[in-house]
Amino acid sequence: MDNAKPLPNYLVQRYHGWKATSYAENEAWYRRLASDGQHPRAMIISCCDSRVHVTSIFGADQGEFFIHRNIANLVPPYQPDGQQHGTSAAVEYAVQALKVAHVIVLGHSSCGGVQGCLDMCKGNAPALDAKDSFVGRWMDILRPKYDAVSDIEDPKEQARQLEKHAVMTSLENLMTFPFVAQQVKAGELTLHGLWHNIGEGGLECYSADKEMFRPV
Repeated sequence: MDNAKPLPNYLVQRYHGWKATSYAENEAWYRRLASDGQHPRAMIISCCDSRVHVTSIFGADQGEFFIHRNIANLVPPYQPDGQQHGTSAAVEYAVQALKVAHVIVLGHSSCGGVQGCLDMCKGNAPALDAKDSFVGRWMDILRPKYDAVSDIEDPKEQARQLEKHAVMTSLENLMTFPFVAQQVKAGELTLHGLWHNIGEGGLECYSADKEMFRPV
């Protein structure tokens, strides 16, 4: 593979710093994780956005969360068509192999994927509308929810509400997976929807009783 290059020097330095400090101070724990395997209690589906730092938000250690990241933290509907489905594969592995007790969908403020969906729906993103746009076709998962926010005049509030609809869409689609629905109905798995305000450090959780997101 001729295109593979050496790691940038700043990352090499950071690695050596981690190996000499965090790893050295917790070597026994890392060796235990390696020998005993992973036993996370929760799966978190979050956005690829570099500003969303899941382990920092919850103060988690290695081995606590099974984390899957994609554009706009979306879960597609169950579609066993024999094709490659990364997010669906991660859900299957977490629920059926790892037996996680919780699946958490974590959305966030200023989501570029959600904004792209808004732009497409308004006819302002021809590149995303193109058939060969991977991002555009992925955001088609959320596109039907545009009608629910189309009358909101404030652009920031409109985006914020669609970000929350992205979380709800993923929760709805999770329940189309037979093995997820079965575990939920058996009381062995719970689903949770969260929305994170990056700038304010806020966290909101969807309340089924109130049918709205409420501060944690």
